[in-house]
Amino acid sequence: MNNKVKISPSILASDYANLQSELERISTSDLIHVDVMDGHFVPNISIGAPVTAACKKVCDVPFDVHLMISNPLDYAEDFAKAGADIICFHSECDSDTEETINKILSLGKKAGLAIKPATPIDEVVKYLDKLSMVLVMTVEPGFGGQSFMESTMPKVEAIRKINPDIDIEVDGGINAETIKIAAKAGANVFVAGSAVFKSENPAETIAILRKNAQDAQ
Repeated sequence: MNNKVKISPSILASDYANLQSELERISTSDLIHVDVMDGHFVPNISIGAPVTAACKKVCDVPFDVHLMISNPLDYAEDFAKAGADIICFHSECDSDTEETINKILSLGKKAGLAIKPATPIDEVVKYLDKLSMVLVMTVEPGFGGQSFMESTMPKVEAIRKINPDIDIEVDGGINAETIKIAAKAGANVFVAGSAVFKSENPAETIAILRKNAQDAQ
């Protein structure tokens, strides 16, 4: 497997009062992970399209927008206009999956599909030909700072076996140690929130995460 390792720090763990300087601290990352929560699909509310758009104006790194919302079909265009490069939504949402993927693609963006820890991979496999990325949640979505669930790794392995080329992202509890487990299973895109933003030197942490993942691949 030669899938490029990509580190995608989650701004959910950043200091919202200083978002511009926080984005500068992670300028060496491959992607910026933007967690969007509606208080309905998950029991938490985060940021929306206006904040995403404001961040995009001061950041050149591609935006990996993760919609943890009930009706992503209704909001895909807002986030496309706000500067999302990849729009990832959940197979468990209320919107029609195929319709939502097609909408994202019609907006000229890459489509990603996410599954919660208990959701079988069948929910994503049938759409792999249209997707740029699959996100396997390694915690229950909704809150940062949770512990990595190694029990989700067989899903990563199974998806990687079916499609050797697709980006497989993992989100939740990723740090310098757990990233090795996920990379060995076949993941190549890693969302890290607390591990990066709570560190003294985010750039150094990003470099360590990247190296650990590459070594484990």
